Amino acid sequence: MSRRPSWLCEGARVLDPEDREGIVQFIGEWEDPRTRRLIPEAVFLRPEGGGVEWVVDDHQALREADAR
Repeated sequence: MSRRPSWLCEGARVLDPEDREGIVQFIGEWEDPRTRRLIPEAVFLRPEGGGVEWVVDDHQALREADAR
């Protein structure tokens, strides 16, 4: 497993693989309910301003969003 980049931390603005922008809420262990596979460093994202949270299981798929 590769190390996380320094910019990837709670509160960071990121783009997921589908180009959706989100704020990192939490980075930690997550079990995929479909595959029952345990992901040790899943990234939990939420849209800026609130909304429905989603999980990205591979932090390498994320990109740092441009600063506003």
